[in-house]
Amino acid sequence: MRSFLAFVRKEFYHILRDTRTLVIILGMPIAQVLIFGYAVTTEFRNAPVAVIDHAHDELSRELINEMTATGYFSLAGEPQNLDQLDALFRSGEVKMGVVIPPDFEEDFFRRKRTSLQLLADGSDPNYATTMLNYTGQIINSFQQRYASGPGSFQIGVETQLVYNPLLINAYNFIPGVIAIILLLISAMMTSLTIAREKETGTMDLLLVSPLSPLTIILGKVTPYVVISMVNAIVILVMGYFVFDVPVLGSLVLLLSFCLLYVLTALSLGILISTRSATQQEAMMGSLFSLLMPSMLLSGFIFPITSMPWFLQQVSKIIPATYFIELLKGVMLKGLGMNFLWIPTLVLGGMTLLLLGLSWVNFKVRTK
Repeated sequence: MRSFLAFVRKEFYHILRDTRTLVIILGMPIAQVLIFGYAVTTEFRNAPVAVIDHAHDELSRELINEMTATGYFSLAGEPQNLDQLDALFRSGEVKMGVVIPPDFEEDFFRRKRTSLQLLADGSDPNYATTMLNYTGQIINSFQQRYASGPGSFQIGVETQLVYNPLLINAYNFIPGVIAIILLLISAMMTSLTIAREKETGTMDLLLVSPLSPLTIILGKVTPYVVISMVNAIVILVMGYFVFDVPVLGSLVLLLSFCLLYVLTALSLGILISTRSATQQEAMMGSLFSLLMPSMLLSGFIFPITSMPWFLQQVSKIIPATYFIELLKGVMLKGLGMNFLWIPTLVLGGMTLLLLGLSWVNFKVRTK
């Protein structure tokens, strides 16, 4: 028994001395509980909406206040016409538009029936459906407040979905799958293959060879660039011909964004590999820092605006967040660089930063 306790104590000391393992063991459950508890929800909060108020009467203002007071919606703009509302949709500033007709209050009280129009961004079908359902419940509650009996004071609602009028889930699924697959192949596989060389000791042999470190790294990652781009093209072709996902924008621009994202993911994989001594470290680092956050916090499955503030800030440093925005912008909305330059610049800046950090770290490790 004493020998067993001594062995257990030795194992505890071994675990406590390994800081990286300790952080993963204790930190991962906390992070998972926070992410799954707050991000994995079908509810939404503060969805940005725009209102075209042609009535400008007391009742229309009361309805707008009623919607925003629930916490489900936040007023992100008050365009004057449908063209301005369309621009807000294209820029991604709003997810739903409400069009209130003239004489809204007069029709409601005198004729006991009026109507309004709801336009939702259907590029995320589940999100759009949930927003329309919530709005319908709010309007129903609003009109019932004035009702003296069944059928009194009705507000008819006309709904319209832009970019995905048939609510096809593949329109949201395909861009997210492309982002996750490219990330797995580019970042995780790159980090593993370089870590494998370091673990087996062959990396040292490569470093003392006539090849420069930069040549070695480029030689390692170039095949993954080619493989990742082939995978991206295959998924795009399957999405177009099998799932009828359109490509309304420029195909050249779309492939350019795929290449930029691959370079960002490769830079991330190189950085992880420079910080990892073994394949196990690289695998755990990739899973912990790439796969799970990219699936849950990038807007692929759950809307970012529904997450708590600190998770929204985390989503801003995840490359997949910007790549999915670029893919949906080109594929579903037919947007060009005039609307997509911000996420493009962010991805480009991330790539340069990650390459710089990798280079500095690699030089330190090779001294």
